Amino acid sequence: MPKIDNILAILWMLSSGEKVTAKQISEKLEINIRTVYRYIDTLSTSGVPIISEAGHNGGYTLLNNYIEAPLFFDFEEQTSLIHAAVFAEEAGYYGGEALNRAITKLSKYSNQAQETKINQHITSLEVISGLGSISVDPILKDLEQAVSEGYSAKIQYDNSGKEQSKDRLVDPFKIIYWNNKWYMIGFCHLRNDIRSFRVDRIESLMLTENKFKRPETFSARDFFMRNLLPIIEDAEESISLVINGNARTLGDICRHWFLGHYLQERNLNQAVFLLDENMIHTVVPYLLLPYGKSIQVIEPVSLKKRLVEVLSELIEFHKI
Repeated sequence: MPKIDNILAILWMLSSGEKVTAKQISEKLEINIRTVYRYIDTLSTSGVPIISEAGHNGGYTLLNNYIEAPLFFDFEEQTSLIHAAVFAEEAGYYGGEALNRAITKLSKYSNQAQETKINQHITSLEVISGLGSISVDPILKDLEQAVSEGYSAKIQYDNSGKEQSKDRLVDPFKIIYWNNKWYMIGFCHLRNDIRSFRVDRIESLMLTENKFKRPETFSARDFFMRNLLPIIEDAEESISLVINGNARTLGDICRHWFLGHYLQERNLNQAVFLLDENMIHTVVPYLLLPYGKSIQVIEPVSLKKRLVEVLSELIEFHKI
């Protein structure tokens, strides 16, 4: 461990308010006891008010009125950092390893009681994401650098079989994590337009020396959602989708990533959505079928007929 980390670790141990011996510090940090003495001298010289008591029950403590440096995390901050590391690992975030190193430091900089609590919180949370996800760590790290420093990047992108992988020059504006997948929003020089790219489909990436300037008023979130959700151009031509069901099922539907954006009214057993007629007959049937008999479509009648048609098509297909 670097010298500065060991010095901070000693300061952290002393901040617990308990008396700590040079031997305990030596064993905890796995350093020579003479090195401990040198680090204590360094802290004292820098102005840290360390009280040294000699003898059988001696050790080091800090003055009671000593104010901790802002870099020390309180217990809630430690817990949040630990849980953030769990989420990051499951999301495939490239900084997961660095977060785990930070957790290790928290453990090293703690007394026994603090360390026990930290270990309890490490195992208290588990995050389950999609199985078999492709690792995007290296590309994600390079993308983040391109976004933060404003460098264009050359990528080879597999457009899901629509066309062969092509080299593209892109200006990465923002990285987005949505629905267990990473996306990059940026200007594509090949298409001369702003596009979204799935990071797991970027086969290779190389930063260039070209600098770009992201539009000041551009919102990657708004762009992504606009492309994800169809826009209702004329509200007067929209029709109401009325669904009855139990409160729990309706709650799930009203929070659905697609339908939830078109919710107009909701009571205990009924929800009303306002959608484009084409959306109701093309997209909505496939979203509602998984709910089975736990819901009932009240309006429009045309959707009820469409649901029957879709089910009939599925039955005929599986008869083959």
